[in-house]
Amino acid sequence: MAPQLEIADLLVDKPSASSRLMILALCAVAGYFLWSVIYNLFLSPLRKVPGPILWAISPLPQALMQFSGRPHKKVLALHQKYGDAVRTGPRSVSFLNPLAWKEVYGHRKSGQPENLKDPGFFRDVSQAVIAADSENHSRMRRILAHGFSAQEMSKQEPMIRGYIDLLFERMREHSISGRPVDMAKWYNYTTFDVIGDLAFGESFGCLNSSSYHAWVAIIFDQFKQKQILLQIRRAYPTLESLISPLLLLFVADKIREHTQLTETKVAKRLSLGSNRHDFMDAMTSSDTDGKQKMTLKELHHNADLLIIAGSETTATTLCGVTYLLCTHRDVLDKLCKEVRSTFDTEAEITLLSAQRLRYMAAVIDEGMRIYPAAPASVPRLIHRGGEVVCGKYLPEETIVDIWHWSMYHNPSNFALSESFIPERWMGDPRFANDKKDAFQPFSTGARNCLGKNLAYAEMRLILARLVWNYDISLAEKQETDWMQNQRMFGLWEKPPLNIRLNPRKID
Repeated sequence: MAPQLEIADLLVDKPSASSRLMILALCAVAGYFLWSVIYNLFLSPLRKVPGPILWAISPLPQALMQFSGRPHKKVLALHQKYGDAVRTGPRSVSFLNPLAWKEVYGHRKSGQPENLKDPGFFRDVSQAVIAADSENHSRMRRILAHGFSAQEMSKQEPMIRGYIDLLFERMREHSISGRPVDMAKWYNYTTFDVIGDLAFGESFGCLNSSSYHAWVAIIFDQFKQKQILLQIRRAYPTLESLISPLLLLFVADKIREHTQLTETKVAKRLSLGSNRHDFMDAMTSSDTDGKQKMTLKELHHNADLLIIAGSETTATTLCGVTYLLCTHRDVLDKLCKEVRSTFDTEAEITLLSAQRLRYMAAVIDEGMRIYPAAPASVPRLIHRGGEVVCGKYLPEETIVDIWHWSMYHNPSNFALSESFIPERWMGDPRFANDKKDAFQPFSTGARNCLGKNLAYAEMRLILARLVWNYDISLAEKQETDWMQNQRMFGLWEKPPLNIRLNPRKID
């Protein structure tokens, strides 16, 4: 019998050391995921925040939602099902309660730590004012605030008016030809030329050439590519060091090119060394002991930020308002009446005088509510020790989202939330119960947008001159659902907005 047992033993395959190691690794991975599921569903401090089960145990559903191009609508649907607070990931919570603006983003009491912006979200501009820690943020904000002050804006007005004058020269050429005008392009040409001059001392030449500068095209291309990296950082931060280098080989060529061009532009502006009353002048000024207030890397990152924040968002709002005016003739007629009765000549319309247009202000605000230029969330990280937000305890390192589009289209916050009605901002009793504090298109708190006054000034001036000069309407071939079907990847993917410009008849 002994020889038979020996032969049988030989016929049985014994696992090798490498096989045993692989089995052990697979068991460890399976155990980790099982523990992760148990922890997230039954032990996590976020377990009491309602939301879909799959979203609570994995960051993948949220990442897929972002890649869909319509995350803003999905977020609103989740909130309508689960309430004002929804768990959207193992450590992510979304809020549509207006109180969240104050409790998460608002000014902090003395000694209370700040909920900083998610560093993974702003890795590419980590040394810009938008992503800096509390101390550096305060320092850079004080420096930049000078460039956005009312005094500096009055000095910048001739330059800004020069580009807007050039825009309307081009509009007159188109109106004479009778051809429809793609206002999506022309608004971008204008705002990019203005911010290029303010940030780098020279425009991009878009209005002169009637086309996008090559760099502007790169900016659009690389922004969508960045969304892939952002979602990997958020969903699987531990894997970023492995995955990001691979992605950079395939999808980040435009990101690298954009970075190089930013550095070149900054170097060229620094070589001018002149006092131009622009943003770079404010950023390169020296303090009392002669020390430069910003490092070269900070100049690069802040310039990068200013180009997007100071151009695309303003142009997008102008597109949205123009489209809404063309599809709401009663609002357009009322706005035309206000502008044309306030000014006797086009020359009277200035950055300062346009501030008197109350209905214009309501039109712009309602346009930003319906079609916010930055529709997504700018996530914050809950500070050390955790915090209670809208009655929900959130542990430290929780990622908090407040989605602008979803907040503004929530029927709990705004009556007739899908309707474009500027009168809601002018005391109309139909909207007495609207939660106006839900509307924060320029964010709120210590990190609100520095460019708010500049953006409003540009939009008022351009829109006032547009309706002063023209009776506007959608071109025959323009889709009536221009806004409804757009996809969003941080910023909107805007199709052409073809408008007919009919010169107004002045009696």
